[in-house]
Amino acid sequence: MSGTMTRWLGDMTDWFEVDLPRPLLPAIRFEDKISAEEYVLRAELPGLDPEKDVQITALHGVLTVKAERHEEEASRHRSDFRYGSVQRSVRLPANADEPRITASYRKGILEITVPLTAPLDTGTTITVRTE
Repeated sequence: MSGTMTRWLGDMTDWFEVDLPRPLLPAIRFEDKISAEEYVLRAELPGLDPEKDVQITALHGVLTVKAERHEEEASRHRSDFRYGSVQRSVRLPANADEPRITASYRKGILEITVPLTAPLDTGTTITVRTE
């Protein structure tokens, strides 16, 4: 290889080794579907109390779901505990109606429904003048 090619590959290797920011918490896996009326996200989060363990926020077009588990079980000779946190943020469609977002939890499945408003205009065509 030429010296230039070797130097270029060396620069690429250094770039890949740079520590990129990583999320602090493991990500929640979503299944999603979108129609003209709504965007629906589903996540499998078994064993949680949705009123205490799940937090859902929507702000500036980003939906964030955080879930945290704290379970302790003690018997006479033994104790078990399970804990952990997961989080995921997704960009909402531009026509999401954030104030009307709803969520339900049934049999370990969290389902979030994001109503969509009428499709947004595709923009304005601007004529270029010549002088």
